[in-house]
Amino acid sequence: MREISCQEIEKNVRDMCIQATHFLSEDMAAAMNHAVETEKSPLGKQVLKQLEDNLKIAGEEMIPICQDTGMAIVFVETGQEIHVTGGYLEDAINEGVRQGYTEGFLRKSVVEDPIYRKNTNDNTPAIIHYSIIPGDKLKITLAPKGFGSENMSRVCMLKPADGIEGVKKAILETVDAAGPNACPPLVVGVGIGGDFEKCAIMAKHALTRAAGTHSEIPYVKALEIEMLDKINQLGIGPGGLGGTVTAMAIHIETYPTHIAGLPVAINICCHVNRHISCEL
Repeated sequence: MREISCQEIEKNVRDMCIQATHFLSEDMAAAMNHAVETEKSPLGKQVLKQLEDNLKIAGEEMIPICQDTGMAIVFVETGQEIHVTGGYLEDAINEGVRQGYTEGFLRKSVVEDPIYRKNTNDNTPAIIHYSIIPGDKLKITLAPKGFGSENMSRVCMLKPADGIEGVKKAILETVDAAGPNACPPLVVGVGIGGDFEKCAIMAKHALTRAAGTHSEIPYVKALEIEMLDKINQLGIGPGGLGGTVTAMAIHIETYPTHIAGLPVAINICCHVNRHISCEL
């Protein structure tokens, strides 16, 4: 049994909160560069270059990439041979988020009640998803999620007869309805299968995959390639001002489901698709 202290977890989560909101990950920076090179609209290319300038300034001056520094989404893969010492794992994660957002002077965007909406003033609590895995490693992935794009996301409970064409339609209609409101160019996460909540979690988790990588399942890979092309044919373009790059990547995850259902979730993220991981 391997021990990991809450203090170590807090420190790593704190540092990740600050780093993720100030620096775009290497995969997303490469995706942005590719978007600049491939965008055919002069105005769209201009918008993308402005976004690249924003990324450069944020890194040089240590200011957030975006004013919306997101709600902290955390995926935790904990080995079953791990023993967390000095407190409760969830408390340690939330304390790391609290430190990161207060000490990093990041915008506090979380309210303690969805109706009465009093700000918690430290961006806690985080939304935490756990999975238990073999071994003695603890992997934490942090994905601060802005809500301009989150608000444009959907869960669609399709019928099995809708099939793959129904899935394609749901994806395209969701992106098309989002238009400029989700701050394109986008990264689109899709979850297919499971049930109502499982498909939504998969869609969110899909956003943490390195931009431009593909599923190992052949038909899912083909679907990712096809849907990226079709999304970019919508003409929404960078900033919603028209162009050939509406999305930089689409990532799809699947899971077994019930014979009576075909759940599909589409989680949209803006070009600031922040994600960072550490392994303890």
